[in-house]
Amino acid sequence: MTTSWRDIPERTLLVGCGALGTRLGQRLAADGGQVFALRRQPAGLPAPFTALAVDLHEPVRAELPAVDAMVITLPPGGPVSGPTPGPGQGHDDGYLAALRNLAAALPHVPDRVVLVSSTRVLGGHTGGRPLTERDEPAPAGPRAEVLLEGERLAADLLGAHILRPAGIYGPGREMLLRKVRQSTPVQYARRTNRIHEDDLVRTLHALLLAEQPPGLLHAVDQSPAPLGEVVTFIAERLGMSPPPPLEPEEATGTVLDGTLLLDLLDTLVHPTYQDGYGRLIEARGGADEGTGALRQDGTDSSRQN
Repeated sequence: MTTSWRDIPERTLLVGCGALGTRLGQRLAADGGQVFALRRQPAGLPAPFTALAVDLHEPVRAELPAVDAMVITLPPGGPVSGPTPGPGQGHDDGYLAALRNLAAALPHVPDRVVLVSSTRVLGGHTGGRPLTERDEPAPAGPRAEVLLEGERLAADLLGAHILRPAGIYGPGREMLLRKVRQSTPVQYARRTNRIHEDDLVRTLHALLLAEQPPGLLHAVDQSPAPLGEVVTFIAERLGMSPPPPLEPEEATGTVLDGTLLLDLLDTLVHPTYQDGYGRLIEARGGADEGTGALRQDGTDSSRQN
């Protein structure tokens, strides 16, 4: 597919702006754009960014700057106290309120808005058929329900394009390497998909610049695989024995089709887990790095990606 491109946004607001947003903002700034970074604790943001210390769980008192583009990477958290929600309502811990507060504080809706969600909203599907963007969501669990409701809210209030990454890995997102080194049992039969952070940053950049980007996009590489296959490859590259399998084997998880992403990007820097993890292990020289903590951009590096 031939994609038409437009100029870099002059002013971009990064909402949440953790590791992922920071890398995107650095690329936009290098291209000559002005970057505004909104998060509760703005300390440590790169010098080119204009930091905005805002807690979106409360109504925003000051009007936010007018921008041409906006990328939202707010994390949903755990359930909160209060009445049990009805079917399909999820447990809103402030995520949906934050989106509403954000929309209310904008002087106008930017020309291009991207919300980073998660393939978690498809977790209720069963079977190994590859799922595309045309398949209906099937959230399995409260957090997935809130993410899906956030997608709908962002589309209604902000006309947002929705990006659903699978398990994100890369420097600082090395949970599977630690599991192999620690010989932690894993579910070998689980179907998994992933995307390297390098390609996820490229995807966000492309969604901001494409003249007519898709309204919904799954960010996945070209090698969905059972988790046992992935950890066995990692173990071989580390010169270790694979971790033990969990019993009984359960073929849970989904298989996601990445054709639409390739239509947008043409190629991936890390098209397979063999390429991505191989380079990561080579760069790390076998050292165990990373914390596996919840990233500020809302992507949980403790997931089995």
